[in-house]
Amino acid sequence: MGRIAYVNGRYQPHGLAVVHIEDRGFQFADGVYEYFAVFDGKLADADGHLERLWRSLSEIRIRPPMSEAALMVVMRETVRRNRIRDGSVYLQITRGTASRDHAFPHPSTPPSVVVTAKSLDYAKANAKAATGVAVLTQPDQRWARCDIKTVGLLPNALAKQAAREAGAEEAWLVDELGFITEGASTNAWIIDADGSLRTRDTNANILRGITRKTLIDLAAEAGIPVSQRPFTVDDVKSAKEAFMTAASTLVMPVTAIDGHAIGDGKPGPVGMRLRALYEQNARATAR
Repeated sequence: MGRIAYVNGRYQPHGLAVVHIEDRGFQFADGVYEYFAVFDGKLADADGHLERLWRSLSEIRIRPPMSEAALMVVMRETVRRNRIRDGSVYLQITRGTASRDHAFPHPSTPPSVVVTAKSLDYAKANAKAATGVAVLTQPDQRWARCDIKTVGLLPNALAKQAAREAGAEEAWLVDELGFITEGASTNAWIIDADGSLRTRDTNANILRGITRKTLIDLAAEAGIPVSQRPFTVDDVKSAKEAFMTAASTLVMPVTAIDGHAIGDGKPGPVGMRLRALYEQNARATAR
């Protein structure tokens, strides 16, 4: 059976699922999205992702297309129809379809809703985590509202492509003061030279990562305090460990930055422990 997508009230074969050419997501990147990890057929960190979704919609004044309960039904049904055991769900909501005009269309314009799902091999992901990945630094050239999970991802895509062309897995973005903000699609973490677990605070206008938030709580429960303060590229190079977090990567050890080995160039014990704790918690609490 081929993949099935949900588009504006209909479940359709993936290859035939389309939106109108004047959908404002296509014309203006006028929309938001969420990415959910799926464990055992259930959505991980669902409450956090839905809370951020509702906030993102509010910040750019898109009315919710349906209730939270109805949206969960749609996503679960998409998972079911695609026979997903472990994998992911991608949800995108735009301001809808209207004649092309920069200003918002009439408030009665219905938002567009797209949901897709696919299977992922977590055993393969765990094998990658066991060896770690490299990152490449890039200047942070994104717009000034990085706290909104908008579909306007061109700067992120350019940074990610530069990383891939350099043989790295991810790009870590550097602001005008020389501090790392976050990754092109992840949050950035280090165990610094003094042994402190650090990640950038959300007051610095970074995305409020849901995996990040959950991991802070799990680290605290495990007796690992988290310091939410900035760090430089040099701090990463002298760090004992580094890793990145996202629903798409969970906790992924980073073993090199700009070709410079971090620590002994291998995944560290704290990052690997937190990855195991996160996956265990996600499987137990997914809904």
